[in-house]
Amino acid sequence: MATATRFSLATLPDRLVLFDGVCGLCNNWVDRVLREDKRGLFYFAPLQGSTAAALRDQFPELIPDEISTVVLVDTSGLNPRIWVRSEAVLRICGNLIDSPLRRLSLLLAFPRILRDGVYRLIAASRYRIWGKRDTCRVPTAAERARFLP
Repeated sequence: MATATRFSLATLPDRLVLFDGVCGLCNNWVDRVLREDKRGLFYFAPLQGSTAAALRDQFPELIPDEISTVVLVDTSGLNPRIWVRSEAVLRICGNLIDSPLRRLSLLLAFPRILRDGVYRLIAASRYRIWGKRDTCRVPTAAERARFLP
């Protein structure tokens, strides 16, 4: 019998991004964050993978089942937080020092209901516009240390 992987939030990387591993837009976004993240703050795992499944099983009220949602698990502070949708994307941007993407975090000033409405519109059409891969992203040798299964 296989045993499920269990996580303590304390054992996760400080900032873990869960993303749709077969989505063209999502993979382009991950590529951009990897390029802009000069401090190496962010780690990544596909929502279709075992890391996301274990987190979802352990924290079902915090990690949504929907594959159309970017999730940021942030354990860098005293109070670990799990951010989803626009909040996750904009908080990632806010941590990209010396990146033009950092300015996008100013959109956090807008109500979440508006930001998430735009997020959902983009998420609903992401496969049609940016395509869908047959398999999850395979990190390069240089990226491998920053990806969890």
